[in-house]
Amino acid sequence: MVARRTRTRSRVTYRRTTTDDLEVLVDHRHRMWIDIGRHTEREVAEHDPRYRRWARPRLRSGELVGCVVESPSGSVIASGCVWFRPDQPRPILPSLVSPYILSMYTEPAWRGKGVATQVVRELLAIIREQGYPNAELHASAFGRRMYRRLGFDRTWEMRLWLDPRIPRRLARTQARNLKRKGTKGLDRGR
Repeated sequence: MVARRTRTRSRVTYRRTTTDDLEVLVDHRHRMWIDIGRHTEREVAEHDPRYRRWARPRLRSGELVGCVVESPSGSVIASGCVWFRPDQPRPILPSLVSPYILSMYTEPAWRGKGVATQVVRELLAIIREQGYPNAELHASAFGRRMYRRLGFDRTWEMRLWLDPRIPRRLARTQARNLKRKGTKGLDRGR
């Protein structure tokens, strides 16, 4: 397990997660999905217990490591995790583990202040400490600019939905959410 580290930067404290932070991580992941706007509240709420069951043993084992940010009053205002997920052998990469950054969330009042950028830097430091040469993530539209500034390259993944009901339901949800926001067109960058 990675040693716990705490770092304070201008008014806020960055620290590694413990299993005591699980409920905050579940809540932040819930709000992350809602903010992205591609799923209904019901869909996200149904996902919460599955994520909790998935995350708990991984937090205990060190396969999932996170960073939380506390305000001066002690409330958690942001979080993010890195999952050291199993991977297949690939040229150049000697490891069978691929660090994957996920579940990034910052409270709205703290956005635009560099908090999420520092969370990613903290997660990258954890990845480097463990000796991994790379990090991967799936960026939402909110985070793409930040990840580019930090040096992440865009890659192209493809997906095929084998269950024909999912894309139609997803497309309807996306269209409904975009209409509410007054946005035209779908975000094709995801």
